[in-house]
Amino acid sequence: MKKINFKILVFSAVAGMALFTSSCTKNLLDQNPTVDLASAAFWNTEADATTALMGAYSSVRPLFDRDYYLDGQGEYVRTRGTSTTSGNLRLGDAYNGGNYNPNGYGSSFDKMYSYLYGGVNRTNYVIENVKKMLPTAKPTSVANLEAIIGEARLLRGMVYFRLISMWGDVPYFTKIAYSDSDVSTLSRMPIAQIKDSILADFTYAYDKLPAKASATGRAAKPAALAFRGKLQLYWACWNKNGWPELDTFKPDAAAATAAYTAAAADFKAVIENYGLTLFRNGEPGDWGTMGNADVLPNYYYLFQPVANGDPEMIMAFTHGGTGTNQGEELMRDVAGRSHEGSQCWLAPRYEIADRYQSTITGDFAPKLIPTNPTTAGARTKLNSAVNPASYANRDYRMKSSIMWDYEMSVGLASLKSTGMCPFIYKTWASTVTINGVSYITYNTDGCNSGYVFRKFLRNYAGQGRSDGDYSYPVMRLADVYLMYAEATNEINGPQADAIALVNKIRHRGNLPALAASKTADKATFFSAIEQERIVELFAEGQRGFDLRRWRAIERVWCPPYGAGVWRIDTNGANQSQYFLNTTELAYQQCYIFRIPPSERNRNSNLTQNKPWL
Repeated sequence: MKKINFKILVFSAVAGMALFTSSCTKNLLDQNPTVDLASAAFWNTEADATTALMGAYSSVRPLFDRDYYLDGQGEYVRTRGTSTTSGNLRLGDAYNGGNYNPNGYGSSFDKMYSYLYGGVNRTNYVIENVKKMLPTAKPTSVANLEAIIGEARLLRGMVYFRLISMWGDVPYFTKIAYSDSDVSTLSRMPIAQIKDSILADFTYAYDKLPAKASATGRAAKPAALAFRGKLQLYWACWNKNGWPELDTFKPDAAAATAAYTAAAADFKAVIENYGLTLFRNGEPGDWGTMGNADVLPNYYYLFQPVANGDPEMIMAFTHGGTGTNQGEELMRDVAGRSHEGSQCWLAPRYEIADRYQSTITGDFAPKLIPTNPTTAGARTKLNSAVNPASYANRDYRMKSSIMWDYEMSVGLASLKSTGMCPFIYKTWASTVTINGVSYITYNTDGCNSGYVFRKFLRNYAGQGRSDGDYSYPVMRLADVYLMYAEATNEINGPQADAIALVNKIRHRGNLPALAASKTADKATFFSAIEQERIVELFAEGQRGFDLRRWRAIERVWCPPYGAGVWRIDTNGANQSQYFLNTTELAYQQCYIFRIPPSERNRNSNLTQNKPWL
């Protein structure tokens, strides 16, 4: 695997291990450097093994903690670029250079392919060396060492799961690669075999991990079960819906049913056996008042550091915060210049607003009407997209996730508050008077839809745009609820317990329970589940993977050779057109990614995916 020099990765690993910051590893920062120690001098104690594991976490974290970029491959998020920089894995090099548009992206993730294999090698490094410790370990240390192996195998399983989700058949190895020559002749292993190996990793992790993580950022049994269930759910979808672009894969209806059943069992165990609850018990909290950010619903705070360590966060990757050089950059990516000079690489598309349902009817509200604000009566017209009143009585997750004209946020500069900052589309850093009070409007010229994110945006001072300490979730309990509902629905149609779980998630948006018509049969309940996945998991990197595993790209956009679909803004202007006269081949290339040509040039045993030949 070129592009990542495995020898450098392996022997720089211990040096980087102390870079992983969480409440469980502060003591590791004080340990003496071990880069130049021989293996026999290092791999002696549980502390040594834990240090190595922290290095694996540090390497795998940047492969998942910016998955919000990937939402640009769906319909509701515009990713206009990334804040990642070349040459620095901590800053998300795996995401650098990727194409985060709804189509044309499949050839743009050669760098991610390489960095994912770097994550594989780091986890193999831990697994192999800690295994060698077991025969001579004290009896009292064996369980802890096996748990460390379990965490490393969970991380390895996550990385391989991502690899097969994007590329299908990929090379598979479980030994330490000390140089390119150790892996440069590997062929692509059939996806069915890799799936079984990933399941084995998740199962080992489940068997060996504690029921509750020892600290924020560490994995426990629920994480292993949830990821095992998710893998089986994807396997079921591929077998049910087919994956024709992967010409070595043959769908099997019986295999789909078995996988849906196994997935449902794992999700049920996560839900019932560990006392997990939704954040703040799934209560909606308070909406506050229109145009006011002093009070925000509970869902907003799920994406703030106050939620770190909450039971809903089944697995989350920690960040160090101010002064650690390990902060997350969520605010830099979702906010504008009025918030510590952030860059708005990510913004909601106009079309997401109509997905937020009415808290009164529990169903979709009348569609918003794009209106130029200079039009007479635009700000007061019924259902006008630039009339703030049009957004009243909507799912509380709307106010928590996006801002529309005249919504406020706390402006931030030089680690201090600059006071409330109203968002008014296309009035970048302008003086405006609202109710007799003078404000400077939100400067976010990276937005072209009429909406910006509130989700992930901090509402307090004291941290720069790159100094966040939020633990980014890669598995949430709400996602498990929805995956359980999906799996059981595929097996037996709408089930009472699954409907109740979907309604729990709706409740956090202050929505009434689903009407009977929404759960009448398998198809209608699936639509209700999909709706909740869209608004609940918005900008968390799930939508693109959902569209591919459901074979739904043509459904949500248009068929091949179609007229294309425009994305617009609140003023009614066309912004971007996708899938215009798009060929069948281009659609196929959306469903499976290109094996990097540079890897194939170095390894003649690597075949190419069919749409990329």
